Amino acid sequence: WFIQHLGRTTDVESMLTAAYNVNFSAPVRFCQTVGDDTTVIRVPRNLQKRVDTVKQTLGKNKISNIKAGKLLIQSRNPSRNQSAGYVLGKFEQPTLCSKGWKHNKSIGDHFTINNVTAVAPFIVKAVDQPSFKNLPICKELLEALHNMDITHPTTVQLECIPKILKGHNILCAAETGSGKTLSYLLPVVHRLQADKSCGTHAEGANSIRTIVLVPSRELAEQVAAVSRTLCSPFGLLTKTVGGGRGVGHIKGIFRRNQPDILVATPGALAKALRRRCLYLSHLKFFVVDEADTMFDHSFSHMLEDILHYTHISSNPRETRGLDHKAQLLVVGATFPGGVGDVLSRVMDLGSMVVVKSKMLHLLMPHVKQMFLKVKGADKILELQQALKQLQQEKGGGAVLVFCNKSATVNWLGYMLEEMGVQHLRLQGEMPAAVRAGVFLSFQKGVVDVLVCTDIGSRGLDTSKVRLVVNYDCPESYTDYIHRAGRVGRAGGPTDVEVLSFVCHPWDVELVQKIETAARRRSCLPGMKSVISQPKPKEM
Repeated sequence: WFIQHLGRTTDVESMLTAAYNVNFSAPVRFCQTVGDDTTVIRVPRNLQKRVDTVKQTLGKNKISNIKAGKLLIQSRNPSRNQSAGYVLGKFEQPTLCSKGWKHNKSIGDHFTINNVTAVAPFIVKAVDQPSFKNLPICKELLEALHNMDITHPTTVQLECIPKILKGHNILCAAETGSGKTLSYLLPVVHRLQADKSCGTHAEGANSIRTIVLVPSRELAEQVAAVSRTLCSPFGLLTKTVGGGRGVGHIKGIFRRNQPDILVATPGALAKALRRRCLYLSHLKFFVVDEADTMFDHSFSHMLEDILHYTHISSNPRETRGLDHKAQLLVVGATFPGGVGDVLSRVMDLGSMVVVKSKMLHLLMPHVKQMFLKVKGADKILELQQALKQLQQEKGGGAVLVFCNKSATVNWLGYMLEEMGVQHLRLQGEMPAAVRAGVFLSFQKGVVDVLVCTDIGSRGLDTSKVRLVVNYDCPESYTDYIHRAGRVGRAGGPTDVEVLSFVCHPWDVELVQKIETAARRRSCLPGMKSVISQPKPKEM
């Protein structure tokens, strides 16, 4: 009865002794009255043994999360550390470092998810590391890659390039920084050059053969720069069209020298199609980059309208010949549930070949990630300390500081100016003329600190960045993956870190889910890893 109803069996003896003067000498009889009128309760031996067994079991030390070797989770409280070699049981509940962080007394607490591997998972092991010569691409592209100091393909490039060259529609889902841009640009340029050399390349108003759709002007310029480098040996033309410049600017792009490859943002491309500045009847490739953003509700309607102008192939045979249809290449690091809903309206999802990374939607094992519980007023001081520490320990390096709102970017910029910290700002409410060249200056190293909204977290090449600071904790797991993915990229430094400031209760909830996923080595909650046919709508 005590075990079932009182629960805390270790306190049974002390409670009964204090309240009822219980004697646990344990003769067999239940009750006895002694001379001083004190009633002594006698416990049967079998019940006494059960109590002793439970006391001994609960008295043992809990299962230790610490083994010899490197720590996966390193906490301010050593008892909550977890070794990289320890694997949680299926039903074992982890003890979180962030437990209790919603209380004000937790201010100043912190924990770190250590990098347990030195090499990114998308880098092929040196033992069986192939070169681009093993892939079916032309010599001119190999020379262009050599001039870009790129010698070995990543795993996603090894899987995607042959499938695209065979004419398949591809859904490429791989972690940030794994070289997805080259995985689609190399086979696209190779096929365009092959068609041009065979005389099947049409000239004139319908000569646009490839469209790459991206969510921002900065990413459009970056993709176009890589495309121009690859296209230069063949005389293929790459152009960009983005929003914020007016209809006259858009029309001017298509008046002369129709591009072979057009890198566009959704709004600008939709305007150009409505005004018949270009036609997609001869399109060979339609690429949707950063798919999680492009299929978001803010872009999905425009994307659906654009896809209705195209003729997407349903099998590789339809990509050849004079009446060819376009290959659809969907690329991204995270995939929302709405991807299948939009694609199913314009094509058969069964024709998509899925190339998925093993580490998709998992925390990157080669990037150190630190979480700090702070007051909102102290974040600016903690940021200043982080910048000083980077300068002292690593001799400096590029830093990305993420904020959730444009107003916060502006305010933080003013504070950094007062502190004498040189920086650049990038946010969506800035005029196009002001935004132009900001990210390029950061990439070239003119200034080492860039304060931005999530516009800087999607697809941009930040291989020189050593530190990412989440000044505002991200609002979703998708945003966290993309922000953290700005470091640890292919060709970048290895000693990199992500620092997140945790202030609000909703921030704590997100961090607790991230910590749980790290301890279990599982996907972040709610992240979709595959596309599927949408459910039929109820009548």
